[in-house]
Amino acid sequence: MDLQTAIQETQCALNLVLNNKFSQALDLLKPWDSMYHALGYSSILVMQATMTFEQRDIQAAMATIKDALQTCQRFRKRNSVVGSLSSLISRQANLQEEEMHAELCYAECLLQKATLTFVQDENMISFIKGGIKIRTSHQIYKDCQNVLSITQGVAQQSELFRQFEGGVKLGIGSFNLVGHSDVLRVLRCCHSSLNGFGLSQLREGASNHSLRSILCAFTLLFYNTYVSLILGTGEGDLAEAEALLEPYQEKYPKGSIILFYSARITSLRGNLEKARARYEESISSQQEWKQIHHICYWELMWNHSFQQEWQQAYRYADLLCRESRWSKAIYVYQKAAILSMMSAEEVERTGEDLRALFRQVEGLKQRLAGKSIPMEKFAVRKSRRYKASNPVPLVVPALEMMYVWNGFTIVGKRADLTESLLVTIEKVEEQLLKDPNPSEYHPDDSCLVQMLKGLCLKYLGRFLQAELCFTQVLSSESRIRYDHYLVPFTLYELGLLHKQQGDFIKATTYIEKAKMNYKDYSMESRLHFRIHAALNSLKGSPVSTP
Repeated sequence: MDLQTAIQETQCALNLVLNNKFSQALDLLKPWDSMYHALGYSSILVMQATMTFEQRDIQAAMATIKDALQTCQRFRKRNSVVGSLSSLISRQANLQEEEMHAELCYAECLLQKATLTFVQDENMISFIKGGIKIRTSHQIYKDCQNVLSITQGVAQQSELFRQFEGGVKLGIGSFNLVGHSDVLRVLRCCHSSLNGFGLSQLREGASNHSLRSILCAFTLLFYNTYVSLILGTGEGDLAEAEALLEPYQEKYPKGSIILFYSARITSLRGNLEKARARYEESISSQQEWKQIHHICYWELMWNHSFQQEWQQAYRYADLLCRESRWSKAIYVYQKAAILSMMSAEEVERTGEDLRALFRQVEGLKQRLAGKSIPMEKFAVRKSRRYKASNPVPLVVPALEMMYVWNGFTIVGKRADLTESLLVTIEKVEEQLLKDPNPSEYHPDDSCLVQMLKGLCLKYLGRFLQAELCFTQVLSSESRIRYDHYLVPFTLYELGLLHKQQGDFIKATTYIEKAKMNYKDYSMESRLHFRIHAALNSLKGSPVSTP
């Protein structure tokens, strides 16, 4: 099959995936011996494997990637693409175009293999192997970018060149977005100049009408609806996300992935009721890939949690515990945290043993790329309170997890929900104040409650009261015994509070203090992502005081 036809067939397969016809897409791609069919087939299996975490799926995907790499290798030039730059410039024959696309497909397959290497084994050797594959892939993308810049004027009218350009922009854009400089360090994917270049490449790729345009669009959608929220200050570009999604909503109105992103954007805007209907529509649109259902269950669990509809939230948390393999430790902890928000009678009706659930968490912890997952470590540490013969119950653990996932930025868009959360928090605050027999965890619990109360007051515009709550946490620093993360996170929140009031000097001071003065606490990397984003947003801001 010639290259142009192979790309067209792969586009057809992508259309089938977006229309929920996953098996048909695989059937279309499997019989053909072309680099694009091989890449497309392995991409679908890798996506499935990373969603299921089933060893059987991971092994099948890994075998397919190895075949795909061999297929791409047959079309590659013996020397690297760098060595053939002069010939590529002088002769734009079909053979050279095939070589260019082979480099691109090979780089994409290497990234897929690195992804599976990370999830297949738990040791550091696998992590290093995956890192080497990522470095090789990145170098190929840089070589392809050089080809792109040098041949721009020669072949810009060629349809195959446009497809090549789309692939380069997807690769270079994604690498710059996550900060490729050292895969053994924490990925730095917040707002930096490197990041800005990555976003611009992805935006250009999304608009160039190539096979990979929708992949560029999906990368930007994920960035604006997840990365910016969880690892930034919670200010994703929702207008851009809506504009990116709109043409695909018209083309694939019943596509489960499209419906999911539509629901996610609606949820981030604060319209939780409308979002819930769209998540449910995404679930009912297809039954072949249950893993997409699980992503929707996770979001529905949070939507109900934001509204303190704990029984409905428990239902989805329970479904995730029973059906999904992604992170059993987090799912079980989340379910137990939600049950903790319910009355003793409601918990009894579920038939769950709350203490037993919390005790399960530590045994469910896993390792990814040879390292413990920070959120699982946090859940394990919090659960240890239930191992004692006389356990001290956690206070508002579901609201604490809501904060960890930056959910207060969504709740904060709704004054009614924020007021309702504040009422819940103040009831717990009163109970702690009246506790006749305070435990060793009492200072930590009181500080957590004050931080969450401060957040609610901030979103309700009651800035002075919010500041009092945050400073109360800081003044209790010496009394905190376990939850040391509370102080740097509170400093960060106090900085954002001053930023909101226009005092950028104080804002920077508090955020810098959180960055420089604390280390080795829970979710440190997550806070550093948020700090990085906050400090970047403060750069160039006019210096003013209230």
